[in-house]
Amino acid sequence: MSGLVRDALGAGCRVVAVDRLRGGSRKGVYRVRLDGTRTASVIVYSWAEAENFWPGAPETDPADPFAPVSGLVPFLTAQRTLDSLGARVPRVLLADDGRRRFPADVAVVEDVSGGTLEALFETDPTRAAKALGELAEMLEVMHRHQGRHYGKVDLLKRGGSVSDASCERRVLDRALRDVEEAAGRDGRIGAAGAALRDRLHELADRVSPRTEYGLIHGELGPDHVLVGADGHPVLIDIEGLMYFDVEWEHVFLQLRFGERYTVLARPGLDPQRLDLYMLAMRLSLVAGPLRLLDGDFPDRESMQGIAEHNAKEALALLPLA
Repeated sequence: MSGLVRDALGAGCRVVAVDRLRGGSRKGVYRVRLDGTRTASVIVYSWAEAENFWPGAPETDPADPFAPVSGLVPFLTAQRTLDSLGARVPRVLLADDGRRRFPADVAVVEDVSGGTLEALFETDPTRAAKALGELAEMLEVMHRHQGRHYGKVDLLKRGGSVSDASCERRVLDRALRDVEEAAGRDGRIGAAGAALRDRLHELADRVSPRTEYGLIHGELGPDHVLVGADGHPVLIDIEGLMYFDVEWEHVFLQLRFGERYTVLARPGLDPQRLDLYMLAMRLSLVAGPLRLLDGDFPDRESMQGIAEHNAKEALALLPLA
């Protein structure tokens, strides 16, 4: 990576160490430590095929907001969109899809030095609470930034086709597929398959139509928020940025932030959507991790734990017989 980083920062810098960071399932994330420059380190994103741990999947509808998204172009579109709204994201120092410097699409971005918000909750709760409050303000700006169509920001900016199906229909269809897929890998989901499908249809029937959509991260947990040296929150893993029902984001926030979600909560959310999306999200967090385990994802124990926990929680959402 030496030539790549020198192009980003100047000929005087020298790479002294490269560490692969945990967590990425669709791209490689590397911390590159430097000498000969004021910048102690940078982060390199690599969208090489070998860095994508998800097993091959059949072709999907590009207008589907849940279709897999990865790559330099979606990253740059999301980065510029969020930056234009004042939402803090890592600064891009170099982006290259020519594959002359490096055998993959790559970006060199600033290394936000304060670690994740998740870790900061444990080591410095006061500083974490301040960053969480700022995150709430940032999300309010994003969620109030509305579009007339839903879908991935990258697709919409390129003038791609939009879907005629409603958000809730998309969520329902995906959840039904997740039930079917998870049933083959988890006996409890298989045994409750009919009850889960009936409940999903029942909840979807209660949702009223909507025609405006907010800007959401799509997978925002405290591990996808870094905290800079200045204490401000910084969003990462942003390629999935999309316009969608903000209730989808809030369900994920509830799951990932737990009791701290109260800081991020907002009035006016649709309770019918929240009910449908909570069950759908739980099922997604069963089927997705189990699918990932079909490949060679290295952190297998954590994925198995996510699937196990969410299977129990999904079944707990079924009404008592």
